[in-house]
Amino acid sequence: MRKLLLLLGLTAGFAFSAQAQSAKEMALAKGREAIKLMDGGELLQSIKLLEEARQLEPANYHYPYELALAHYLNKEYTTAIALLEPLLNRPEASDRTFQLLGNSFDLAGNRAKAVATYEQGLGKFPASGSLHLELGNLQATQKNYLPALDYYEKGIELAPAFASNYYQAAKIYLASNNELWGMMYGELFMNLERNSGRTAEISKLLYDTYKREITFPDENSASVSFGQAVMDASTMGKGQKLKLPYSIAYESTLAVAVAAEKTINLASLNHIRSNFISAYYSMKRDATYPNILFDYQQQIARAGHAEAYNYWLLMKGDEPGFDQWYKDNPGKWKAFAAWFKENPLALDAKHRFYRTQY
Repeated sequence: MRKLLLLLGLTAGFAFSAQAQSAKEMALAKGREAIKLMDGGELLQSIKLLEEARQLEPANYHYPYELALAHYLNKEYTTAIALLEPLLNRPEASDRTFQLLGNSFDLAGNRAKAVATYEQGLGKFPASGSLHLELGNLQATQKNYLPALDYYEKGIELAPAFASNYYQAAKIYLASNNELWGMMYGELFMNLERNSGRTAEISKLLYDTYKREITFPDENSASVSFGQAVMDASTMGKGQKLKLPYSIAYESTLAVAVAAEKTINLASLNHIRSNFISAYYSMKRDATYPNILFDYQQQIARAGHAEAYNYWLLMKGDEPGFDQWYKDNPGKWKAFAAWFKENPLALDAKHRFYRTQY
């Protein structure tokens, strides 16, 4: 995305004289090469070329921004700050400009200026997922997890296609006694960021949480515990029906799905998750608690790929178990992978999931 922004910005413009056009083309060539060098870790040479590009086209916003990024990556935060501050009022400035400046202030040891910069950016870009992320991260590093969640979840609400807020919120909830929301955010994150180290981390956390919170006290019973239920009848109007907390609706449906199982592993979790989706819709839970994630799971099931999806989602919790399933089911995996690529979960302002919906 950063490369595309630069190239679009550098190729736009009006007609120039032959001399000016030549300078612009030279600057563009140097800028493109500088980005390749930066992406390859050759920061000093990248900085040199970006300086030359900026001299050739001093009015262009993108060269000082990229130059600031190169200095930032080279841990020269004071230089990055000096380059970025004049850019804030430029029409080309984006939430990424404020993010990079705030990060530079933070790593230079000026947390107060970092916070002020992120908040200033939110004033201009209130739906920025990245600025909500950075403010949440500042709180999380101080172990202020509730304020951090406020930022992450507001970012999830306003920028539903931005993955990192789901990741951070999932980790906090999965380490709490209110894991339900972490299960939701974690799975949404994995659909947005499908192949990274963070994806593998969340996959294992989801599996481990299932294994920890679905237990079998004896051979004739099962217990599920994913959240705290808080009911507030004082907010109801006269004659209204009391709406159960979402955790009760979720856990009661999950209890139905778990009833036939005796242990937790990849195979039984596939059965449980498949039974859960069937029960959620047959019990009309979706009428009271619409859920874009469960709608997508139902779409996957109708396409015939629920088993492969569930094994993919939880594979890092039991890698030998997944490897054996994959060895036994190459056709299922291949068909799922093709379908999954062409049918991603679409999250936007009309199709989103966040806790305060409920």
